[in-house]
Amino acid sequence: MRAAVVTEFGGPDVIETRELPDPVPAAGQVLVEVGYADVIFVETAIRRGEHGKFFDVQPPYVPGGALGGTVRAVGPDVPADGIGKTVVGRAIGFGAQAELALTTTDLVEVPPELDLQTALAVYGDGFTALMLEQLAPPMAGQDVLVTASAGGMGLLLIQLAHQAGAQVIAAARGDEKLELSRTQGADVLVDYSRPGWEKDVLEATGNRGAGIVFDGAGGELGAAAFRAAADGGWMSAHGAPSGGFAAIDPDEAVRRGITVKGIMDLRADSTTTTVTGADVIARAAAGDLKPVVDQVYDLEHVADAHRALEGRTLRGKALIRVSR
Repeated sequence: MRAAVVTEFGGPDVIETRELPDPVPAAGQVLVEVGYADVIFVETAIRRGEHGKFFDVQPPYVPGGALGGTVRAVGPDVPADGIGKTVVGRAIGFGAQAELALTTTDLVEVPPELDLQTALAVYGDGFTALMLEQLAPPMAGQDVLVTASAGGMGLLLIQLAHQAGAQVIAAARGDEKLELSRTQGADVLVDYSRPGWEKDVLEATGNRGAGIVFDGAGGELGAAAFRAAADGGWMSAHGAPSGGFAAIDPDEAVRRGITVKGIMDLRADSTTTTVTGADVIARAAAGDLKPVVDQVYDLEHVADAHRALEGRTLRGKALIRVSR
């Protein structure tokens, strides 16, 4: 089978397309012929050798977590009635960016209302978005700030906050990304390439600050978003594309009465919340979640997808097309 392989830690050029042996499903495993694989920003950091305390992986490895495709074989203890079905799910460990990938049996069949590309585009980001929707306070009537608002998950969070009846404040870099945010339901647009942008957030909220902050940017942008949060508010600091997760002083958060969910908190919450992959696909089929796909790269161009992610040129999601 063909697969993208991170040959060593480094820049995008360390990713090669190689021929690898076909995997064979063991007990409790399913073999999927991959049509599309997801690619997200954190994969670029893993490729560089960062976030080792969060992701235990060493090169050479096949990148990619979420995938969509067709069930081709199952392990000896897995019912065979799923063979031939079109599904979305997650590769075991990594390994989604390959013609064949092993998954667990926790797969979701794609309903006829969705095509495979749309189902896969919403699956990974949609799970986190719905988890954040469940964990955050009710959004109706709230001022909700979404940073990295034109990213794949940022756009979904805008949609959910808009549907809930919030005033949605979208923060992104440049007119094109902000205009895309507006089309998805943002009420207030803030360009965070301008110094002191958090003052615009405060102005839009009558100097109260945002009651709910979804920070997908991280770094200093995430720290500024924390400064723009309302005392007694709630914040998720789940993004890191600006140079690491937002560094927030826990004592300051306590002093201001702000509940802050860091990335490790969210990973723990993912095991206790009630959101499932089936919920994500059902909400997408109902029209509540509408992913925006900006670019689709062939398997031989995974490195280009990484460059686009690191260069902040995408407006929405990127996917990897695996099947020829």
